[in-house]
Amino acid sequence: MGEVDPSFILPIEHRPQHSTLEAEAIPLIDLSILISPNPNSVDRLMESLIADIGDACKNWGFFQVINHGVPLESRRNLEIAGAKFFGLSEEEKKRVSKDEVNPVGYYNREHTKNVRDWKEVFDFLVQSPTLIPVSHEPDDKSLKELSNRWPENPPELREACEIYAGEVQKLAYKLLELISMSLGLQAKRLNGFFKHQTTYVRLNHYSPCPTPDLVLGVGRHKDSGALTIVAQDDVGGLEVKRKTDGEWFRVKPTPNAYVVNIGDIIQVWSNEKYESVEHRAVVNSERDRFTIPFFLHPAHYTMVEPLEELTDKQHPAKYKAYNWGKFYAARKRGNFRKLEVENIQISHFRVSGKSG
Repeated sequence: MGEVDPSFILPIEHRPQHSTLEAEAIPLIDLSILISPNPNSVDRLMESLIADIGDACKNWGFFQVINHGVPLESRRNLEIAGAKFFGLSEEEKKRVSKDEVNPVGYYNREHTKNVRDWKEVFDFLVQSPTLIPVSHEPDDKSLKELSNRWPENPPELREACEIYAGEVQKLAYKLLELISMSLGLQAKRLNGFFKHQTTYVRLNHYSPCPTPDLVLGVGRHKDSGALTIVAQDDVGGLEVKRKTDGEWFRVKPTPNAYVVNIGDIIQVWSNEKYESVEHRAVVNSERDRFTIPFFLHPAHYTMVEPLEELTDKQHPAKYKAYNWGKFYAARKRGNFRKLEVENIQISHFRVSGKSG
């Protein structure tokens, strides 16, 4: 991946702009009360924590968490095993390549010619097997079973992935409960949507790029799921579009923290009290960069729509219900084929026909 194929050079309007604000801090939230609560002040501190989460979701769509309870060892073991995997020959990595039938495993930018992302990836499911619809067509009720594809080398990768996913899943449920309470809902109001989750974890490797001003590590996008929880190294490169003025700013890495952003599903559930935010990743000309995003997704049969507790005559539902599994299938189909139509978005289900 050392040379830039001209077909992957970004159009000028999509390239990183030099006006990007450097290393702006998004809210940094301390979750230590969840790990070791102080019985003398738990109510007051919990109220403050819930308010902080709500403010971050409303005003930024992004925040970082520290003292989150995910053992550092599990993260380090996965980073080491992941680096070993990406260091293998391309031939060996491609033995576990993902495809249109089973979008789990390895791929790089050569797999999807319509994507100009400067990276290579390994995806694995939190629940394996996972059921998803065979087709995005609404009348097709058939399901297919997705299973993880594990490489032979390094042999420790599978265990490192599974242990890490289990630990971050605990954090995901804690955050989901805090977000639910910040919306005035019961703590576990959202948990039931994830009983048969379609959650997956991605290992991202961005190799040094000789022309970082011509490509992106990941192009501008919003996440379609519920929550994304990202471990990023000290290289940095995540950029977020600020809600107040539309300026792009780079997120400063915080040691051992996780970057969290709400996705489109939270935007719909909250009836746009909270909104997902555009973000992208830029590449580095000198150093490799590794990130590990955890994408929290509900069960395939989930009908995503504004929650009834958050809608009334004064606040009517802004979205029609859509089936998450069909939505997911349509997105995956669009990612593997260079379609002449826009990939499906939640804006297609907005009652007014306008995105928020």
